[in-house]
Amino acid sequence: MRLMLWNIRYATGYGPGFHLPVPGAGYLRANRKNLERITGFIEKVDPDVAGLIEIDTGSLRSGVNQADAIAEALGHYSTYQCKYGEESFGNLVPILRKQSNAFLAAPRVHGERFHYFDIGIKRLIIELELENVAIYLVHLSLKYRHRHYQLRHLYDLVKASRKPVIVAGDFNTFWGEHEIYLFTEATGMTSANTDSLPSYPSRQPRKEIDFILYGPGIEPQGFEIPQVTLSDHLPLVFDFGIE
Repeated sequence: MRLMLWNIRYATGYGPGFHLPVPGAGYLRANRKNLERITGFIEKVDPDVAGLIEIDTGSLRSGVNQADAIAEALGHYSTYQCKYGEESFGNLVPILRKQSNAFLAAPRVHGERFHYFDIGIKRLIIELELENVAIYLVHLSLKYRHRHYQLRHLYDLVKASRKPVIVAGDFNTFWGEHEIYLFTEATGMTSANTDSLPSYPSRQPRKEIDFILYGPGIEPQGFEIPQVTLSDHLPLVFDFGIE
């Protein structure tokens, strides 16, 4: 199977123009052309499952549900949810309540659950259960202390799984894999990115904050970070089998 992980920053684009006329202005603008480019690139990579972080599911900004639009173009199934907690203030704000994470998967694949961290602003965990593997998609907190509480929560989910597990997401680990050392040791998980290659920012990558971690029972068959600057993050692509 092939798994793709990508923080697409709501398909708003990347580059100097993103911060004009004021820093962060790009977050408020739709960029249909960039969404088409992102869709075309995902189609080229041809993943069985794509985990997309920071996807707009129909706010006034985008005017389109990006998860459904990409899935329809690929002939895939989609599942998504607002990344903030169910009772969060973010769920009440027009644009924020459509800021989501999503799985896209081949039509033969289905079965999802939504879990939530107890702490942090971004609380969503999407679990996609396939026939022989469970994949968790996360976007961890910007706060160091919150991330470690969230990793404890993830540990409990991983240890409770009866199937081999993959955890993928934007971990916001500004100290790289050193931050997740205890988590990987406790769960027996391994990073698919064995060379600790950076994925952020995409034009001049310096930080390893995006991870695909796999547990016992998963057989790695290939890993790459394509150099494509359609977002501020580079995508991760992991090929694997089930032992």
